[in-house]
Amino acid sequence: MQNDEESVTILLAEDDDGHAKLVQERLEGVGVANPVMRFKDGQETWDFLSGTGIANGKAYLLLLDIRMPGLDGVEVLRRVKTDARLKTMPVIMLTTTDDPREISLCYELGCNNYLTKPVEFEKFAEVVKRLGLFLMILRVDKFK
Repeated sequence: MQNDEESVTILLAEDDDGHAKLVQERLEGVGVANPVMRFKDGQETWDFLSGTGIANGKAYLLLLDIRMPGLDGVEVLRRVKTDARLKTMPVIMLTTTDDPREISLCYELGCNNYLTKPVEFEKFAEVVKRLGLFLMILRVDKFK
């Protein structure tokens, strides 16, 4: 078990309350006890990332919904990966679409993984379960 200083803080940018709750419940259900910070849109996410929210000595992983009102996930990803301080932060895109052009764009911009959220609850729950298992073995660098 990692202590708080060693654990990766999961930043969840998801505008849908039901999806956000499901992601958090499924992560807990597979034993991921990392702290989770939820943001309800891209602007709120970017304000945290570009402001004083990121703490030195902490490690972060961004789970980023693509389709959010205002500042969308693709633009947040673009900003994260062009910011010298943030560009090494792992970013996993979450979306309901499997459009190959969108997937390709996200990888070109530097996302680490792209997960399609199935519309059916059971399938989505399985995707989140796999994500939780991935998080348990992931090593993330801390911010300096």
